[in-house]
Amino acid sequence: MNLQIASLNSGSNGNCYYIGNKEDAILIDVGLSLRETEIRMKQLDLSLQKVRAIFISHEHTDHIRGLSTVANKYKIPIYITLETAKGGPKLIRHLSKTFIANQPIYVGQQNTTDNQMMVTPFRKEHDAADPHSFVVSYQGIHIGVITDIGVACNRVSHYFQQCHAAFLESNYDEEMLRKGRYSQPLRDRISNGLGHISNKQALDLFRNYRPRNMSHLLLSHLSKENNHPELALQTFLPHANETEVLIASRYGPSPVITINPEVRYSLEHLKAIVPKLKATQGSLFD
Repeated sequence: MNLQIASLNSGSNGNCYYIGNKEDAILIDVGLSLRETEIRMKQLDLSLQKVRAIFISHEHTDHIRGLSTVANKYKIPIYITLETAKGGPKLIRHLSKTFIANQPIYVGQQNTTDNQMMVTPFRKEHDAADPHSFVVSYQGIHIGVITDIGVACNRVSHYFQQCHAAFLESNYDEEMLRKGRYSQPLRDRISNGLGHISNKQALDLFRNYRPRNMSHLLLSHLSKENNHPELALQTFLPHANETEVLIASRYGPSPVITINPEVRYSLEHLKAIVPKLKATQGSLFD
């Protein structure tokens, strides 16, 4: 029982996230060209032939740039809301399906829902027509893709605290944005509650709502102008504890990460009992 996750790219130059099991996979957004999507999937030894669905968060170009060409070539169904589709790409009608917030969608070749991935969309605050984030679940494992959020609202915190791993936006450093070269209207658009969240806001969500068994957090959609990967990591690492914190880069794919809560629990259990065994070893063998 496990899921594999990877970021193909994360940032204003293109966003695409992979989540899959042994048989099936989905993509969240396709903001890379067809060629670049294929190259990065090959680099990670992942197959587009396994992708059973593409879910679109919103209509901004960095999330849909390669959608039509990738879906058409590989005949992959596209899940997109009606409002997002109006302002989005030219869609292939026979491949397009809609979804409704908080109503799960099951994806996979298996006949039973127990063996399929379940994707739960939920509304987020962002300056788009009908923006959503997603939690992808499979046999008790939950992966969040929570980016392009203007604020960590109650819906975000509700779903975040269910996740064993998550792609979480950590877009900007507040001081860098304030002192940077962006115009005031653009600064306001980023930070007004409908744009993006800062390192500090993301950390507050992480500290207040991180579940005990969250194994991985991938900081995502970092600004090129108003953030640095090292700065984002330095913000989180003192508070990471048992969670491995990584950067989802805007310059290339992340490693493929296997999420397996059972293995993680076993390792934690061993860490807990090894000191006790060492303490009693002398009396056992005297």
